[in-house]
Amino acid sequence: MSQRRGIHVDQSELLCKKGCGFYGNTAWQGLCSKCWREENQREKQRQIQEDWALAERLQREEEEAYASRHQRAQSQPAITPFNKFEERKTKEKSSKVNTVTKFFTPSTKTPPKKDAGAADAQSTPSSSSSASRQPFPDSDRATQEFIDFLKSVKSGREIFKQCRAFTEGMVYKRDMGADELSECVQDFYQSLSDRLHNQFKGSTEHVERVMDEVEKYMMSRLYTEVFCPETTDDEKKDLAVQKRIRDLHWVTIEMLCVPVDEEIPEVSDSVVKAITDIIEMDSKQVPKDKLACITRCSKHIFNAIKVSKKEAASADDFLPTLIYIVLKANPPRLQSNIQYITRFCNPSRLMTGEDGYYFTNLCCAVAFIEKLDGQSLNMSSEEFELYMSGQTSPNWPRPTAAASSAGGAAHTQAHSSLDVLTGLGERQERVVEKARQLESDLIDWTDEVEQKVQSALESFPLDTQSTTTNAAGGTTTTTTAAAAASSAIDSENVENELLPPPLQPQVFAG
Repeated sequence: MSQRRGIHVDQSELLCKKGCGFYGNTAWQGLCSKCWREENQREKQRQIQEDWALAERLQREEEEAYASRHQRAQSQPAITPFNKFEERKTKEKSSKVNTVTKFFTPSTKTPPKKDAGAADAQSTPSSSSSASRQPFPDSDRATQEFIDFLKSVKSGREIFKQCRAFTEGMVYKRDMGADELSECVQDFYQSLSDRLHNQFKGSTEHVERVMDEVEKYMMSRLYTEVFCPETTDDEKKDLAVQKRIRDLHWVTIEMLCVPVDEEIPEVSDSVVKAITDIIEMDSKQVPKDKLACITRCSKHIFNAIKVSKKEAASADDFLPTLIYIVLKANPPRLQSNIQYITRFCNPSRLMTGEDGYYFTNLCCAVAFIEKLDGQSLNMSSEEFELYMSGQTSPNWPRPTAAASSAGGAAHTQAHSSLDVLTGLGERQERVVEKARQLESDLIDWTDEVEQKVQSALESFPLDTQSTTTNAAGGTTTTTTAAAAASSAIDSENVENELLPPPLQPQVFAG
């Protein structure tokens, strides 16, 4: 028997490819959020420089063409209508050059400013204005909690004004792409974090607590606008992942080399809790709360491994078990939730700490599921395709003598019942087919009998005659056998006519 290969991921593969020491992300091509932003900024600067060079070249070519035409016009006799035409054409060319220049200039569009009176009136948080825009009560509750939190923070009013102005300004950017929206939010996070670090020098923990509340307030208000936006293919990816996981329903613990024994009640309970937590992630609105669900799920996994192995779990044990949990749970909108966390979570939380570690492992688990093949499960590609198409299923493990768990016995019995049902279905099809054949044979037999009877009646007609003599008058009556038979059939008691006459009583002399 060949040794089954386990799923192994070197911990260095989870870190940023730039070697900065932070956790990377597959959505950022293996980079952390900091390096990805820097790389993205450099790429954008390079693109802007190329666009400016193109605009300058186009403008220079237009100027040279205009100068050449102007020289030719001066060498020809002056005609007043033609001069006016040239002047109008020059204005059009100048307008086109300015349009090209503006096209490659970074947009500085800002939302329209309100009048001073309205701005002063809104300097104090108003629940009515936010309630008219937000259809969900969670955003109003988050706003009130944010206000209560900022009461004890220095310059809390200024922080609230900035956050409220930013969320209101995002309404005018709803047509932007998801990456642009993410960049706007991340820029605001970075700018506010830098100001808070300058304000609260030496108090990183306090700054992180304020940033957590800022994220909670902002994303509660922007959730419906930025989660799975229509400008992305997140929904399409969600459906693809869900279908992929459904097709992999046959994958077992043994195939993934998961060191978990679900027959142990405590382990089974931890597995159920882990599945519940990963599914609950979709019901949260704030990226921090979604990460908390992933962290709780991961801790339940570590506990299940520890109880099963009776020793501390390792990273090599954790990833296969996380893959198994994701396959069993099939979380709703998995890709949308991962992309939402990646785009709008506080970047410092994804780069370090247990939240960042567990989230990175979840991204690796989803990537592994998407690329799962027969080689990953130590089986041939032909066997893998048969299982994926549903034409066959692997041999389910039989219960051992030591198996005492009701869950394990029920699991085995369920698969045994499925095999029995499959056999019964085939038998039923055969019975139905034979019943239809029998019905067809009976119809043919009935038709054949009717034809034979009809043929016999036509070959031997009932035309024999019988003669009777009346003793009194000597009259002779002739009847046919058919008439007699007809008379006998119509009588109520046919057998009485065949009986002898009744005995008459006679008197004897004594």
